Order: sequence, then structure tokens, then C-alpha cells
Amino acid sequence: MEIIKAIVVGFIVGLIARALMPGKQSLGFIMTTVLGVAGALVGTYLGQAVGLYDGSSEAGWIGATVGAMILLFVFGLISKK
Repeated sequence: MEIIKAIVVGFIVGLIARALMPGKQSLGFIMTTVLGVAGALVGTYLGQAVGLYDGSSEAGWIGATVGAMILLFVFGLISKK
């Protein structure tokens, strides 16, 4: 059941990050979900690195969205030619 919860939350976080990020991101359902899940991982890692979270806690909605926006920004820099 936790995997389904992570997929749903990842999709919602991915949608929020895409809505807040300027420009056009042509990502489908699966890539939006992957973006949200990866954003949560990035948000957790960065939050723990700067001391916002301890070792056992995970990023919340805001941390996951910020992580997803960071990934979108990096993806935009890499894919732009």
C-alpha cells in the first residue's frame, strides 16, 4: 500500500512542480510521477544535508515540490541546446 501512496503523492507533487515552474515541460503521466518521487528523494537528501530533517524523517510536500523543481530546472539546462 505504501508504493501506491508514493505513486499518488509523487504524481501530485510532480503536477505542482510543473505548474510552478515557468516554461513548457512536455512530460507525460509516468514522467510526472517519476519527477515527483525523485523530487521527494532530492528534497529529503538536501533537507538532511542542511539540517532541516533528521536522519529518520522524510521531506514533506514543500520539500518534495522544491526537490522536483530543482530537478526540472536541471533537466531544462541539460536538454536545452
